[in-house]
Amino acid sequence: MSEPTMRSPLHSFGLSEQAKPIDGSCGVWANELRHLGYISLRGNGADPAFATAASTAIGVSLPLRPCTFASSNGKTILWLSPDEWMIVCPRAQLSALLGSLRQALTDVRSQVVDNSGGYTQVIIEGRNALDVLQHVSVYDFASMEPGRVVGTTFGKSSVYAFRQGNGYRLVLRRSFADYIWRYLVRAAIPYGLGIADLAGSPLPEEGVPI
Repeated sequence: MSEPTMRSPLHSFGLSEQAKPIDGSCGVWANELRHLGYISLRGNGADPAFATAASTAIGVSLPLRPCTFASSNGKTILWLSPDEWMIVCPRAQLSALLGSLRQALTDVRSQVVDNSGGYTQVIIEGRNALDVLQHVSVYDFASMEPGRVVGTTFGKSSVYAFRQGNGYRLVLRRSFADYIWRYLVRAAIPYGLGIADLAGSPLPEEGVPI
């Protein structure tokens, strides 16, 4: 009897096999940041007890200003609404972080849900990354400031987008990953698309037992 295994939503595209170090040969570089942990956190951001307990459990101050995010020690917290955040973390930290949050918020009105199976993340950078994003979305990415996260359109679908490092991160639902990746590839044709080598990122291997 076979064991269930982890497969990223974009595994069929063979991105790992195509990846190479970023250079000047392509205007756009992208790849999937696969198998990360995604936690939905809900609570009253105006309640000091909630904000303090959540921040302590995560080890990162909960961003309370609309449409902002905070990052530290490999964790990223995205503000989605006045009472909802998405916490993105390495898969290896997921179980411990879920436990810490649930314990810290035991006596505080809140909700902590593991949504790791429902999301993935794509990184896009390069000299023409902004051009591609302007093609696929109605949002003015040229005006996006560091530290800001937005929920916006991507073709006929949607993503949460923010700037980090030398490029942009797109958090997308698993069910739309195939469509969004194909749309991205098509939009990048005029500039040339390279699959970025993410060898430095601590990502779990494909097909490992769950």
